[in-house]
Amino acid sequence: MIGKALQFTQSILDQFLRNRFGLDESIVILNNIVDSTGSPPSENQNKVVLSLINIEKETLKPFYNKNQRHSNGLFADSNPSERYNLDLLVSANFEDYHETLKFLGASMLFFQVNPCLDSGSSGEIPAGTNKLEFDIEKLTYHQMHSLWTAMGAKYQPSVIYKMRLITLQGNEPEGYSTSVTSVSANMVHT
Repeated sequence: MIGKALQFTQSILDQFLRNRFGLDESIVILNNIVDSTGSPPSENQNKVVLSLINIEKETLKPFYNKNQRHSNGLFADSNPSERYNLDLLVSANFEDYHETLKFLGASMLFFQVNPCLDSGSSGEIPAGTNKLEFDIEKLTYHQMHSLWTAMGAKYQPSVIYKMRLITLQGNEPEGYSTSVTSVSANMVHT
C-alpha cells in the first residue's frame, strides 16, 4: 500500500506539472536522493524528486474494530488495521536554479490546492485507500540541514509533506464467530 500511495502521488503531481507547463515528458520521479555509492542518481537530473524519508505509525485508534463480517454470515476475528503517516521529501533538482524554484513552487501549489485526495477528487486513488491528506512539515534550518546531512547529500531546495492515513490490513483471520440472531429478555416480577 505504501508503494501504491507514493506512485499515485507521483503520477498525479506529474500530471499537474505537465499540464501547468505544457510538458510532453514526465517531470516527477519517485527515487532516492543518493544511490548506494553516495552519489546523486543521474535520473534525478532535471526532475522533481519524491523521496520517502520517514514512516510513522498513527497511534490514535478511533475506529478500532476487531470483527469483520464476511459474506457467509460469520464474523472473522482479525487484527485491526494499522494507519501510517509518511514523510515525503519533495526536492527540485535542475541545472538552472530558476527552473528549480519554478518547479518547487508549482509542486507546493499542487499540495496547497490538493490538501486531500480521495475518490471524489481523483478516481484513480489506489484501491483500499479512502483518502490521502497532505500537511506541510515545518522544519527549522538546522533540522533541514541535519536531514540532508543524514542522507549524505548536498542540500537542494525542498519541502517535506506528511502524507496521512496509509492503512495496512493483513486480513488474516484469527478465528470466526457467529452473529447474534435473536435476543430474549427474561423479566422477573417481584
